[in-house]
Amino acid sequence: MVQDGDKAPDFELPMESGGKLKLSGLEGRPVVLYFYPKDDTSGCTAEAKDFSKLAGDFRKAGVEVIGVSPDSVESHQKFSKKYDLKVRLAADADKAVATAYGVWVEKSMYGRKYMGVERSTFLIGQQGRIARSWRKVKVPGHAAEVLAAARDL
Repeated sequence: MVQDGDKAPDFELPMESGGKLKLSGLEGRPVVLYFYPKDDTSGCTAEAKDFSKLAGDFRKAGVEVIGVSPDSVESHQKFSKKYDLKVRLAADADKAVATAYGVWVEKSMYGRKYMGVERSTFLIGQQGRIARSWRKVKVPGHAAEVLAAARDL
């Protein structure tokens, strides 16, 4: 599990907009990497809409915002179009990136155990180190809190 101050694990993932994104290709500017469980579910939709509402403010602060989930590129495209999302979405179908960041975890619902993404956000500084992390995120107010932290970098 990565900790604040650690070098952010590099990755290359396909994007909803086409092409691939390599994290190390963004070095030199701050990045918000938010992991969410599933496209088009209530909490994940609320979180994506909150980050989208603040996308212009993140851009003004020079911060790239990327949502990551195990969903496919096609699922991301439908999700993004349906809600007119203003953030980029990366498809981590094999869960390798979620595993590298320590957010692919055992969860429990109604007594049933299963593997899934723990809603988490990582603010990565210009030198590629994790400046701050949020785990077990509660959606209301989270995007604004991340924006405030990003502005303080």
